[in-house]
Amino acid sequence: MGSPELAAGVANWSSMASGFALVLVRVSVLVALTPFFSGKGLPTRTRAVFCLALAWLLVPAVAASMGSRPVELSFTALLGEVAVGAIYGLTLSLFNEMLLLAGQIVGMQFSFSLVNLLDPASEIQTPLMGDLFQLMGTLVLLAAGLDRIVLASMVRSLRAVPPGSFHLTAMPAVAQALVPMLSGSFFAALELAAPVLAATILVEISVALMGKLSPQLPVISLTIPLKTLTGFGLLVGSLALWPRFMEVRFASLLDVAEKLVSQGGRG
Repeated sequence: MGSPELAAGVANWSSMASGFALVLVRVSVLVALTPFFSGKGLPTRTRAVFCLALAWLLVPAVAASMGSRPVELSFTALLGEVAVGAIYGLTLSLFNEMLLLAGQIVGMQFSFSLVNLLDPASEIQTPLMGDLFQLMGTLVLLAAGLDRIVLASMVRSLRAVPPGSFHLTAMPAVAQALVPMLSGSFFAALELAAPVLAATILVEISVALMGKLSPQLPVISLTIPLKTLTGFGLLVGSLALWPRFMEVRFASLLDVAEKLVSQGGRG
C-alpha cells in the first residue's frame, strides 16, 4: 500500500487536473463567443494556445478559491462551465449587435442599404456601414483596454463561482434576463445613430420644402448627395463621443454577465 503522502499527492494532482479542464472549458467558450476574441482575424491555433495558457495561469486562483475542497470532473460540471462561458459570450455579443444595427440604420440614411460585404467573423452578408461600425467599435475596445477587463472579470468569476459549482437550474432565470436585453441593445443602437438619423431627416424635409417652393428643382438628385455629405460630416464630428458611449455600454453588459453568473453560483 502507498503512503498517505503519496495518496494525498495523487489526489491533489487529480484535483488540479480537473480544475484545469473545467477552467479550460469556461475560457474556451468565452473566447469563442466574446467580441474581438471570436473574430476570424485571430487564427484558430493562436486562440487555442491562448486558452491553454490562460487556463494554466488561472489554476492557482482556482486552487485558492476552492481551498481544501477537491475539484471533481463530471458531465454536470462541464455543462456548468459551458453555461458560464456562454453567459459571458452571449451577453457581450450584444455589443456587436448594437454596432451592427446602428451601422445598418446609418447606412439606410446614406442610401447604402444595398451595399453589403461578407463579414469574416460571422461569414454572412452584412451592411457596409455595419462592418465599419464594428471595426471602429473593436478599435475603441482595444484602445480602452476593455479586452483586459473581460479577462479580469473572468478571474473574479472563478472566485465567485468556483469551477464545477454553477447550478444549471439557474439557466431559465438567466434566459429570462437575457431576452429583455435585446431591446436594450436596440435602443442603444438608436442612440448611437440618432445624430446622423436626425440630421439626414432634416435634410430630407428641407429639400422637400424647397421642392414645393420650386417645382423645377431636381429633388431626387439633390437629396442623396446632401444626406450623405451631411451624415458623414456629423458622423466624423461625433466620433469623439464614441469611446465614452461604448465603454459605458460594454461595462454595463459585463456587470450584467457577472451578476448572472454569481446568481447561478448561489442558485
